[in-house]
Parts: sequence; C-alpha cells; structure tokens
Amino acid sequence: MQNKNKIYQEILKAKANKQQLLAILLDPDKISWQQLDSLCVKINQSPATHIFIGGSLVVCDRMDELIISLKQKVRLPIVLFPGDPSQISDKADAILFLSLLSGRNPDYLIAHQVQAAPVLKKTSLEIIPTAYILISGGKKTAVERVSKTAPLDPENTAVVTATALAGEMMGNQLVYLEAGSGAALAVPQQCIASVAQQLTAAPLIVGGGIVSAQGIADAYKAGADMVVIGTAFEKDMHFFDHLNNQ
Repeated sequence: MQNKNKIYQEILKAKANKQQLLAILLDPDKISWQQLDSLCVKINQSPATHIFIGGSLVVCDRMDELIISLKQKVRLPIVLFPGDPSQISDKADAILFLSLLSGRNPDYLIAHQVQAAPVLKKTSLEIIPTAYILISGGKKTAVERVSKTAPLDPENTAVVTATALAGEMMGNQLVYLEAGSGAALAVPQQCIASVAQQLTAAPLIVGGGIVSAQGIADAYKAGADMVVIGTAFEKDMHFFDHLNNQ
C-alpha cells in the first residue's frame, strides 16, 4: 500500500537530517506554454526539491494539463498551493490544506476548507494541513487583496510566534510564513528565528520577497526548513544560474 503521507514524511526526515529544502512556486496564470520545455529544463537544473502550483487568484483552466506536462518532464513532487477550492487537481501529488491564520476572514479560516473537503475526499492527494501566516512584506500583495486580511507586523515577533504556535497546537503539520508574491521585503531573520525556536515539531516554510542567494541563505540560517522561490524564477527562468555566479 502506498504511503499516504509520503511527502510529509520526507519533509520531516529532511528536517531531522538538517537537509535544506527548496520549492519553486508556479502560478498557472503566468506560465508561458511556449517556454514550458525550457522551464522544465531549468527546474531540473535547479536545486529545487519540490514544485508548488497555485496562486491567490487563478483563472487558468489548464491546471490538470499543466501538472501532467510537468510530470512528464520533471521528477519532483508536485504540491498544490491553492488560493481557493477551484485550484484543486487530482493530478498533483499533494496539497497544502491552508488555513490563513494571520487573518480573521472566515472564508479563509474554514469556509473554503469545508467547500474543498468533499472534493479532496474523492482524490488520492496527500493532504498536508498547513498554518498559513501572511507577514507584511512592504507592499500590498495579492494574498492581502484577495483574502481581504491584513498581514502581521514582522516586528511584532510575539504575535507572529503565538500565531504559529496556535497553528501547530491546532494540528497543522506545517507552518508557512509568507511575505506574499512579489513582496518588496522578505520575512526578516529575527521573525523566522523566533518562530523556528518555538515550534515543537512542525517544519517551517518561508516564502515571498526572496530574490538572491543571500536571501535564501538568510532564511535557512534563521531556521527555515524549506524556502519557496516564486516571483524571482517567474520573472527569470535563469534565476538559479545567476545564483551559482553570486
């Protein structure tokens, strides 16, 4: 019998072994289908360990097609990172079942999850409950606009850390600190470190505003178990080539 928790168990194992994980986030609306083959080559050449797929508001209706195409060319786990239930695809390997704990909009705390549950029940997707925490990244991001929730102040590490702890205590298996797509500023090291030091077991994911090798290294040094690169790779598929030269 296939291990239904395979991807999560591999993340836990990587955390225990201090292996640094890296996910490339792909927004289906921003994929150039003409360049998909080249994009896959660059993903295969990158240090990525996972592919995340999704966005705050996705209108593309080719999600299944995109995932099938990626699976033919890339040998990495494909994990859904959905902004709402319409982004669910049974062609992926797993889904981050997100609760936006930094906000108080009931749609993103429970309503979308209730809507998604019957759909997910019919799939073979590995479901990974994830505490999703939006941190101010210096500009209004798509997550803030779509969810109609305000991000947490990264300087108020007590509130950020308490929110992360609450997420873990509620049973979330991952904690995701997110500055938002295209953020001007990444989540500060002291904010990451505060959360990482207090979590008991949940691996910590950090994304948004990370645009350099130093930014990636800083997040790992502060305690991130996985770093997510989205906009930087989206704008330049040679992003990881440049890192090697920095």
